[in-house]
Amino acid sequence: MDFQIRQNRTKAQGPRKLTAERHAFLQLMSEGKSNREACRIVGIDERTGRKWRNGRTYVTRSGTVVRTATGTVSASPSPAAPQGRSRFLVEDERIVIADRRREGASIRDIARELGRDPSTISRELARNAHPDSGDYRPHAAQRRCDARRARPKTSKIAANSELRTLLQRRLDLRWSPEQISTTLRRDFPDRPEMHVVHETIYQALYVQARGGLRREVAAALRTGRAMRRPRRQADRRQHRAIKNMVNVSERPAEAADRAVPGHWEGDLITGEKNGSAIGTLVERSTRYVMLVHLPGRHDAVSVRDALIDTARTLPAHLLKSLTWDQGSEMAEHLAFSLATDIPVFFCDPASPWQRGSNENTNGLLRQYFPKSTDLSVHSAEHLAAVAAELNGRPRKTLAWETPAERLAKLIHTSE
Repeated sequence: MDFQIRQNRTKAQGPRKLTAERHAFLQLMSEGKSNREACRIVGIDERTGRKWRNGRTYVTRSGTVVRTATGTVSASPSPAAPQGRSRFLVEDERIVIADRRREGASIRDIARELGRDPSTISRELARNAHPDSGDYRPHAAQRRCDARRARPKTSKIAANSELRTLLQRRLDLRWSPEQISTTLRRDFPDRPEMHVVHETIYQALYVQARGGLRREVAAALRTGRAMRRPRRQADRRQHRAIKNMVNVSERPAEAADRAVPGHWEGDLITGEKNGSAIGTLVERSTRYVMLVHLPGRHDAVSVRDALIDTARTLPAHLLKSLTWDQGSEMAEHLAFSLATDIPVFFCDPASPWQRGSNENTNGLLRQYFPKSTDLSVHSAEHLAAVAAELNGRPRKTLAWETPAERLAKLIHTSE
């Protein structure tokens, strides 16, 4: 050894670099000596040896936390939080956490020194402490973190056949990913392995590497599109006046706030070259859907008669008003009101948001009845089945109840 061990150790020698002693100590440790034996040979205190072996943290006069890394000799200690800090904790920061915890520092003090959020430090201690003793060991914590971050990983959907089958069935029923995600938590409250957020479902559909749902995106999503597209401007059309129509602004206030059931919105969805059509009715409060069968023509008289037949299938207290656009198919609105005692209100031109529930439903129906197809081929029974499927979907706006459940409650309370 190229240094002299002090014989008189009762007198302080003042600050002095112990670079040679540290080199000798680390060499002895690498040869298999114990900490006690290496410290005895080099002539240092065992506590000093542990600091040299495990690393040491201290605060400069400017308040900066610095550290000499474990097992290295450096004249200028490296900072605990390096420049260009990662969003994840690094090993040097984990060493600081371990040292400061042994010194009794609080989580907030450690977070302040490292420039991290206290919740980051708290989660790190909870996740990576030793499972048996509860001690926090920085190098073991780093290994656990590296193992968890290994990629690629098998997706949750691909690894769980039960979850995958359930998702597939609900996609076949044309449920949206958000509807599926929310009802899974409601149906399996004590089984976290059956919980996925809706983005996970989208990833399984859009990204092949995150798969598990063996479907084409266009067939699995309501829009039928594998990519988003910008909305086009509304088509400009001439104003078509209907005699004796009453504007939507005169509709009762109870219809506007959706508090009272029985106020409906209606429209037609048309097929190829407007040669066929299906009538759509949506109750504003419950979002309950009814489809009107129009197998032949869809002129004013045909629409009037079909709407009258449909209205007569409902209780009178659920028939308070009907809101329609200014389409010529409602030219017979006075005759309809006379037969059913249901007043009809008309939206302003080019204002689809005034009957937004119906517009939304028409978009959903296009998955069943695509544009540019012949809609007259669909039977009344098929329309009823499609309406039942829509009414059986949980709706976010109904606190994840279904329209059928809401309507059943209303009918039951009125009996």
